[in-house]
Amino acid sequence: MKLLRNTFGYVIFRISLPAFIFCSFPLDLLCQHVSGSQAGKKKIEVIHSAVGIEELERLTGRRLTRLLGDVSLKHNDILMTCDSAHFYTGHNQTKAWGRIHMQQGDTLHLYGDSLFYDGTTQAASVDGNVELIDQQTHLYTNSVKYDVANKIARYNDHGKIINGENTLTSITGVYYVSENLYHFKDSVKIVNPDYVMTADTMDYNSRSETAYFTGPSELVGDSLYLYCEKGWYDTKNDISRIWKNSVIDNRQQVIRGDSMYYDGQAGFGQSFRNTSITDTTNNIIVKGDYAWYSKTPEKFMVTDKALFIQASGNDSLFLHADTIFAVTRTTAEGKNYRLVRAYFGTRIFSKNLQGKCDSLSYSFQDSVIRMYTLPVLWSDQNQLTADSMALFTVNRKADRLELYNSAFVAAQVDDIRFNQVKGRSLTGYFRDNELYKINIVGNAETIYFLLDRDMVVGINNAKCARIEIFVSDGKITGINEYQSPEGTIDPPVVGNTETPKLEGFMWLDKLRPKNIDDLFIKGLTDESEPEPEPDPNIHLH
Repeated sequence: MKLLRNTFGYVIFRISLPAFIFCSFPLDLLCQHVSGSQAGKKKIEVIHSAVGIEELERLTGRRLTRLLGDVSLKHNDILMTCDSAHFYTGHNQTKAWGRIHMQQGDTLHLYGDSLFYDGTTQAASVDGNVELIDQQTHLYTNSVKYDVANKIARYNDHGKIINGENTLTSITGVYYVSENLYHFKDSVKIVNPDYVMTADTMDYNSRSETAYFTGPSELVGDSLYLYCEKGWYDTKNDISRIWKNSVIDNRQQVIRGDSMYYDGQAGFGQSFRNTSITDTTNNIIVKGDYAWYSKTPEKFMVTDKALFIQASGNDSLFLHADTIFAVTRTTAEGKNYRLVRAYFGTRIFSKNLQGKCDSLSYSFQDSVIRMYTLPVLWSDQNQLTADSMALFTVNRKADRLELYNSAFVAAQVDDIRFNQVKGRSLTGYFRDNELYKINIVGNAETIYFLLDRDMVVGINNAKCARIEIFVSDGKITGINEYQSPEGTIDPPVVGNTETPKLEGFMWLDKLRPKNIDDLFIKGLTDESEPEPEPDPNIHLH
């Protein structure tokens, strides 16, 4: 220290501060110098620096040590290196610049252009070209706030995370290092070679590579579209579980449900509650409370309030059964077609045609609906029964109906009388979904009431080999008998309340679905019907 007098007569002191050259100054003495004043507390330690200069900061007046050249500092399990730093001994803080590298443990590395670290709060702020590396996960952003004690990193100015094949971006994010969990907010996106996922809010586990979404979320790929407002997606194993307005579109079917599970690798999915499968190619919808789907071979099953809908202009076909199953088959020519089967308590409703049976199959190859075990069809006022039936459709409209063995047609005349026609087999013809002609072949019999306006004036009883019946507006308007017809026309018997009946006559109108809701009425059965046996020729798979 020197005493000087300036030209104005004032005495001043000049103090020369020593420059500490660390390469020639003992390291243990240096550590005592910078941290000895607060011994016993967790202080930042200077491990190495080419040059250290102790001085006073001009703006704040705080005592600091300027560290220059290959600076290394340590605090607990944190190692910090940089080109230069200001070390505030009394405040246990440091500012650093140039090639910042913070290392915590064996796996976490944080890089940037500048650093501020407070050893008391264990809070770090890294700015400029920030990169955080934790094992296989890399985070890139402009600025990170890192809570060293709790191992939590935060950014608020756009971030990009690369993990495996996934690149995630968002405006804000939080990384919980110990849990390998990222929390993203605002414009969240995952880009993968196979898909792009967007969400409002998302959590991502970098170890399991699983994304958890909250709020409207979409996944768009070449062969899959997924939407939900809550759920998770395992990106590594291609497994998802989604709920709340959930939708899966595999480019062949659109599947909806209250909650869904889908394994992309296995090509298998399940849907629970308020489920629907829409086949856009064939213009059909299948609904129920539970469904499963298999991609290879392509098939699905729906049960619990199962409902099949085929849209066709103003007269859609509705079909309900305990279980509805569909599978894709391939013809010898290599063309694919869908085969739909319905089992147990099957009922059909459309504007012009209603029906019931135990089991049913619908082939899109030939557009034929085949009904088995106690089948009944109603067309306007006509009831048709047989051992089995086949309804042929063209452009989703009824074209021809075939009844095999014990074919029977009945139509109500009044409260006690019924027109009846029976035979070995029957073919009915439709025009605009309305039955207009019926041909019965083999042991044909008929009971037909002749009317004068609304009064019965005669009863036609006839037998022949073949009968042709014409129908208009649901009513029989003419009967032609062919090949050795024989019969009588008798006047009605006054006061006779018994209606003549052919063998096998049944009037099953109470089983007829009058609207879509009737399809689901479990009591809509005939108590006199025997318990149906499953058809041995129909298989689920």
